[in-house]
Amino acid sequence: MNARVIPIEVDTGTAYGRPAPTYKPELTEVGAGTPMGELLRRYWHPVGLVGDATDTPRKLRVLGEDLILFRDGEGRPGLVYPHCAHRGTSLYYGKVEARGIRCCYHGWLFDVKGHCLEQPCEPDLGRARDKVRQPWYPVQEQYGLLWAYLGPPDKKPVLPRYECLEVLDEGELLEADDSSIGGGGPPVIPCNWLQHYENLVDPFHVVILHSSFSGTQFVPEMAQMPQVTWETHDIGVRTISLRTLADGRTLRRISEAGLPTLRVIPSPRLGRFGRVESLGWVLPIDDHSFRIYVVGRVKEPGELRRMRTRMNGKLWEEMSEEEHQRHPNDVEAMVGQGVIAKHSEEHLATSDRGIVMLRRLLLKQLDAVREGRDPAGVSFDPDAAPVVFSAGNWVEG
Repeated sequence: MNARVIPIEVDTGTAYGRPAPTYKPELTEVGAGTPMGELLRRYWHPVGLVGDATDTPRKLRVLGEDLILFRDGEGRPGLVYPHCAHRGTSLYYGKVEARGIRCCYHGWLFDVKGHCLEQPCEPDLGRARDKVRQPWYPVQEQYGLLWAYLGPPDKKPVLPRYECLEVLDEGELLEADDSSIGGGGPPVIPCNWLQHYENLVDPFHVVILHSSFSGTQFVPEMAQMPQVTWETHDIGVRTISLRTLADGRTLRRISEAGLPTLRVIPSPRLGRFGRVESLGWVLPIDDHSFRIYVVGRVKEPGELRRMRTRMNGKLWEEMSEEEHQRHPNDVEAMVGQGVIAKHSEEHLATSDRGIVMLRRLLLKQLDAVREGRDPAGVSFDPDAAPVVFSAGNWVEG
């Protein structure tokens, strides 16, 4: 008599055999020569506060490049390759003088545009010094920030101006901040820049992460599930969120992710209504870290930094590991995706439409650069009007 065979159900949905995850290098890698690196190098980027450039050389890392920042004795900011064009010693140990920065090793002196002005060990201070150039990048000062252009010299655009920072209401002043306001954590955030940039077009995480999961991190009104639509425009993706307030009126909130790395986000605390009061720029330090620079219209100094999120009265750096785990913020969610998010493992849903639109916009700009065209959002007209965004918080009805 044959024994009865009872089939055993096997759940094959375990993690065994999971393929190695991958990410989208064309969107995440920012080094020179990479698609995104070359796109980002077609724009100006904030690399520090105006006060960061002093007579003491300062190390910077921008788009995967190590650089030295200084300000000469005549007040001009300089940004140069760190290794002296003579024998390669680091200019971090250099001495800043009236006309530039002098290497500690053999005293070669370079101005803010890399021209070699003196070679003290050579006859006549270097008869061939004009043939030597220290690699450098253009720097400008605006809105309390230092801006650098790391791209091809013949493609250098004008440094844009922004209407919300040009037109101040009565009693307002501009304030710049480098503490990564909006990142929910430390000044330097240890993950890829795209993870934060995409966060800008994800309004639903506010309802979960910042409200029902971690407790109210902003205001109770932001905990309401909004009605959301997205729009792509020439230089970004716009998110329109509608919420019904307790008095029956409608809160209309518009935020934007703008090219190249702009965060145009009105205050989630709803302390002020009307047009957006600040702009932020997500600076990719390299593929594995970024920093956010913010400039805003304020009523008094220090107002920007006071916008940083507190949980139970504590700033991020004051919280214990247990508190971070129980009350995560943006930084935990972003860094929790990995140093670079594993795009091959994503399962995007309808609430992620803004992310899909933003990626398509970026890919369109990558195509433009590859084909020899200018990406969106660059201008070569010094008289160009300030850029206008529609972002802000409004109460209607």
